Amino acid sequence: MAEKIIVVAGPTASGKTRLGIALAQELGGEIVSADSMQIYRCMDIGTAKATAAEQAAVCLLYTSDAADEARS
Repeated sequence: MAEKIIVVAGPTASGKTRLGIALAQELGGEIVSADSMQIYRCMDIGTAKATAAEQAAVCLLYTSDAADEARS
């Protein structure tokens, strides 16, 4: 069976992160964030980026965070 990709899209503050985390937990999936603002470093609060606890609950990847970790 081919793997499926679920895309969650919508306007700001519509609950995409919460839905994505719930889907990843239910389906055993991973999340790759492609939000146009959440990829910037140090903008965790202004963009409603998932908390550390939410990120720990699933494999949640942000482009900037993944790049930082790869450099460490």
